Amino acid sequence: MISRLASDKVAGAPISWGVCEVPGWGHQLDPDRVLTEMASLGLTATERGPDGFLPDDPAALRRLLDRHRLRLVAGFVPVVLHLPETWRRQRVDFEQRCATLAAGGAEVAVLAAATGVAGYDTTAELDDASWGHLVATIDQTAGIAARYGLATALHPHFGTVIESPAHIARLLATSPVDLCLDTGHVLVGGGDPVGIAAAAGGRICHVHLKDVDTAVAARVRHGEVSYRQAVIDGMYRPLGAGDLDLAAILATLDDAGFDGWVVLEQDTVVAAEPRPGTGPVTDARASMDFLQQAMEAA
Repeated sequence: MISRLASDKVAGAPISWGVCEVPGWGHQLDPDRVLTEMASLGLTATERGPDGFLPDDPAALRRLLDRHRLRLVAGFVPVVLHLPETWRRQRVDFEQRCATLAAGGAEVAVLAAATGVAGYDTTAELDDASWGHLVATIDQTAGIAARYGLATALHPHFGTVIESPAHIARLLATSPVDLCLDTGHVLVGGGDPVGIAAAAGGRICHVHLKDVDTAVAARVRHGEVSYRQAVIDGMYRPLGAGDLDLAAILATLDDAGFDGWVVLEQDTVVAAEPRPGTGPVTDARASMDFLQQAMEAA
């Protein structure tokens, strides 16, 4: 059963169109093209994407989204949480991002515990003092987000300081923060998305739904290829075309009472502007079709 999932709570992610915060990631598509293609799939909402992709000005943002009949539901916010001096410098920026999300109508700040190094090819194992600061800072970020009416969802993410099953277990044991379950990043980090969904239970408030080629994921996890190159090599697949048991993941979320947003997310690197009707929208359409069929079969 996936009875609580509904088509009106399925959103798109700009990274599925190759729009990414990592410098030098790839060709960045224009917002109008991305949002037009999202809407053409029947999606009703989007995440914000990296700074500079959508307007910061609330009126301009709402005009753009209204033109495409989309709403803003969340934004991915990578922040260095474990280094006191860095967090003090980033705090004002984090608050401004929350203000922008809230003014645009979003519901969730999706928080990633960044390493402080650009990209997702570097990780860091924290000592007890750094972990303690991480947990304290997560509490502070959740408080800031709450002042703007936003829920906080901590996103375990490969190439951050919370990526492995051990990291996730420690987080669940030491912090009350809710999670964004990213089925792909959990797998790349060495975890089982079904197991994490079961262990976290009602603490999952936001989902990034990915499918994964596990052979490519193993190569990036073992350091044989960079994260970006793994994405180019097809680590993420349209839903139903990879190796994850998506039906089991969705059923486990349903059993836990999940009723948040499901974001279709397939990290992609775009080399050049695709011809109209081609490019990332093709995979996004396949994912949308798969999810709709899964909902109809529930």
